[in-house]
Formats: sequence, C-alpha cells, structure tokens
Amino acid sequence: MRGHRRACGSTLLFHLTQRLLYTKWRDLGEAPKLHLFGQLKRVTKQWLDGYLKCRGGTYPAQFMYQELADMACERITKGITAAFSDKRPIKAVLDPYNPVGSTAHVRFNTSRTDRWETNGPPPKCHINWVVLDSDWEGEFCRVAESHPRVRAYVKNHNLGLEVPYRYGSVTRIYLPDFIVLVDDGHGEEDLLNLIVEIKGYRREDAKEKKSTMDTYWVPGVNNLGTHGRWAFAEFTEVYQIESEFEAKVRSEFDRMINDNVRGKS
Repeated sequence: MRGHRRACGSTLLFHLTQRLLYTKWRDLGEAPKLHLFGQLKRVTKQWLDGYLKCRGGTYPAQFMYQELADMACERITKGITAAFSDKRPIKAVLDPYNPVGSTAHVRFNTSRTDRWETNGPPPKCHINWVVLDSDWEGEFCRVAESHPRVRAYVKNHNLGLEVPYRYGSVTRIYLPDFIVLVDDGHGEEDLLNLIVEIKGYRREDAKEKKSTMDTYWVPGVNNLGTHGRWAFAEFTEVYQIESEFEAKVRSEFDRMINDNVRGKS
C-alpha cells in the first residue's frame, strides 16, 4: 500500500510538471523547453509538500483533472514570478489604442435605483452618482468621502478598467470595484492609486483575482514608472471597512518610509 501511494505521488508530480512545462513555460508555436523539466519538477514538489492544503475531503490526486491541474500550475507560476520579481521585473503592456482611461469620458444612463450620490463635502468624485452592486459599496463610499487622506475616488463602472486573469483553463476578465487617490505621505503631486475590491463571500476565483493583481498587474504598472504608484486592497467585512482602509493607507505610508530609509543606507 505504501508503494502504491508513492507511485501515485510520483505520477501526480510528473503530470503536474509536464502540464506546467507545456502550458506555462513555452512560447506560442515553440517546442517545450525540456531542459527546464528537472527544475520545474523540484519547484512543483516543493509546492505540493509545503504549500498545498487539502480540506473538505479533497486529496492531491484530484489534480489529475485538467482544470484543477491548470489552477495548480497557475499558482506555481505566480510563486516563481514573485520569487524572481527583483531579478526579472514584470512590466505591463498597455493597449496601444486606449492606454489611459479617464472619468471625463464616463457618461451613461441607468435604471438602477441602488445608488450613492457623491456630494462631499468636499466633493471627491468626478461622477455625480455611484451605481451600487451592494450595500457594502455604499458604506465604502461613505468612508472614502470622509477619510482625510482620500483626494478622489470613482466606481469602476463604464470606466474601462479590465484585468485579464486565468481561472483553471479559462481566461476571464476582472473588473475591480473602485479606484481611490490617496495621500500616503508622498505629497499631492505623487498620490497613491489604490484599487479597491469590496467582497462578501470570498469564492475561489477571488483568490485568483487578488493574486493576479498582487503578482502581475500592480508590479507591472509600477515598473513602467509612467502612470504613478499603484496598490491593491480587498475588504471583506462591511463593519471593518473604515479601520481596514485606515490600516491600508498606514501600511503604504510605512512602506514608503522604509523604502526611503533603505535607499539612503
């Protein structure tokens, strides 16, 4: 029985490594880079042994299913990308036809009655109404308008901010909820662009959205150096939004101070 279990484990390891090599580590139309198999196998084993947690009656052999294998490969790839972010930084590729969006172009009619009127004081939103998808978003608008460090905010509704991400074998589009301009200590000429997601029940795809923002989108835009500084925050408890928002602003401020200290030392 022990030998059978070891055989199943080695089969799974080979299967995941092969899937990783063929789907994540070769360019379109090119042959797989077989010389990377040994390195990817070691990384995959490290992920299976040290990071995989099976709950609710699940077990590792279920990764033999292609969709679950692709989810595992995506998370392993994100881990590798994050580990080498200093040596091989990611840079975003902008849409050549529409590289920058603006609230100046947001104009639409809606029959939705669940809305928040943005009236300040002082006025912090360029759009007169926020179309709400939940009561939690209304609470966030209240916090954003009253927070002393917030300079402006907008709901990402008809604004055009879209983030592609992978969920298993499928490419999806993620629409973040809000963009907030925050004074985190750099001054009025260098405000932080904080992308905010308001979540109720946090499903599995929400983890993929967050990891995509943290691993690819935010570092990619920041590394361009032409569109300001960006960060991502996810709030999951409506009655903690105010304190969590304050904590996020404070953490960005602290990070800014630490980065400057390291730069001078």
